[in-house]
Amino acid sequence: MLSRTALAMLTAAMLSGTAAAETFRWSSDTDPQTMDPHAVNSAPVLGFLNNVYEGLVRRDKGMAVEGALAERWEPIGKDGWRFHLRKGVTFHDGSKFNAEDVLFSYQRASSEAADTASWFAPVSEVKIVDDHTIDFLTTAPNPIFPDSIANFMILDKGWAEDNNAALPSKEEENFATLNANGTGAFKLVERQPGLKTVLEPHGGWWGTVEHNITRAEFTPIQNPATAVAALLSGDVDMINPVPVQDAAKLKQRDAVTVIEGIEARVIMLGFAHAAETLKYGADAGKPNPFRDARVRKAVAHSVNVDAILQTIMRGSATAESQLISPAMRGYSKDLSSRPAVDVGKARALLAEAGYADGFSFGLKCPNDRYLNDESVCQAVVSMLAKIGLKAELDAMPVRNYWPELRADNFDMYLLGWSPGTFDAEHPIRFLAHTPNKEKKLGSWNFGDFSNSRVDELLPQIQSEIDDSKRQAMLDESAKILQDEMAYVPLYVQPLIWGTRDNVDLTQRPDNFFILRWTTVK
Repeated sequence: MLSRTALAMLTAAMLSGTAAAETFRWSSDTDPQTMDPHAVNSAPVLGFLNNVYEGLVRRDKGMAVEGALAERWEPIGKDGWRFHLRKGVTFHDGSKFNAEDVLFSYQRASSEAADTASWFAPVSEVKIVDDHTIDFLTTAPNPIFPDSIANFMILDKGWAEDNNAALPSKEEENFATLNANGTGAFKLVERQPGLKTVLEPHGGWWGTVEHNITRAEFTPIQNPATAVAALLSGDVDMINPVPVQDAAKLKQRDAVTVIEGIEARVIMLGFAHAAETLKYGADAGKPNPFRDARVRKAVAHSVNVDAILQTIMRGSATAESQLISPAMRGYSKDLSSRPAVDVGKARALLAEAGYADGFSFGLKCPNDRYLNDESVCQAVVSMLAKIGLKAELDAMPVRNYWPELRADNFDMYLLGWSPGTFDAEHPIRFLAHTPNKEKKLGSWNFGDFSNSRVDELLPQIQSEIDDSKRQAMLDESAKILQDEMAYVPLYVQPLIWGTRDNVDLTQRPDNFFILRWTTVK
């Protein structure tokens, strides 16, 4: 007699007209740092775990919000949102899902120990109505709240507590770091950090099976040439990303398909705004020049983004002036121009700020997180040298990178940001609001940028229903961030995936790879 999993796979194969696949293998240049969905708020973690865990809502193929563990939801007047939970859902270990798991996961994900706490800044209280109804009360009307929790994933309360994982851990390991127990379409069966992670279908999944995968193996491959070779040889069925320099050649190869798009991620330079002194370079210990907006503007005028896009990104990316791309809700159309490349103006700004002879400092950069990240940082170093700024580049794997930023071990750094809500409010809340653990705000504002007017505008933006009034506040915030040069936005990162031509999948602009939409012909 067929097992439930085997029967589901056979049914999917019959419906799609394809043979059931034995194993699907894919790779990326970044290994998920953890299997804990509340420990690290990054795309490699959240994207991978969207295959294992589920939230109240999720995004469909077109990025619209749809029900997941909540079948439906509605506002409770102006006080918050009521979610009606799906019945008959089980976790991978067979435990039943109910409102207690949602409340526990909220408490866990909004705790000081979590990296996802900022998602819940507007929440004042969460109340269980019954086993399958739960209310999220907010401090003010919050029309975008369901969108803001699309990546909030639910853990089984009993499983987490029984395994001493009641709280997440950003730096140290606990049971949830290497193990998982979600309700998603796939379950974790093997985890070897940095080497291999294996998933298999969850036979008891509540949803409609659209894939024909019986085993999925993920292998991180940091070397671009090795990844391309693995795809061409058939050792893997998909790589993400395709090196930009190899995309054109791969398009000419038989049995391989290149899928291109634009990600919702803006790559930018960040600064140590609040640090009294520099930490790196020959001038370590001296007063921190990046506290002065004129110095930050000098950096912006010295970085030739167009040259980076032409030489390093091979024309596959688009220059950007804001913390979001034009595709996002709330983009400020009148602020779309980047600072002009002007070495003379940059030097004049430095001289005006008292640094006519320049200075030395440290630039932190990942080497396995964003497309050509280390090469981009090397180019920035060369460009800054033309105005007398001597950057000491320290590039490292992302597993080591985030702890360095959280420990304030930088003078300047590279960051990519993709708004989980596809709304301009998102980076203001995470990147631009003054860090405040109690209010769960500014959790990724590593440099401690602070502006009282931006802080004042955020709750108004979150609660305003009138689109024109809301846009005016978003425009004001964007203008402040540009005038202060809180960050130096560089470009919108491209999406370039490579697959064997017998693979059918969906590429979303959040760069999440969703296995349940994948078939092998």
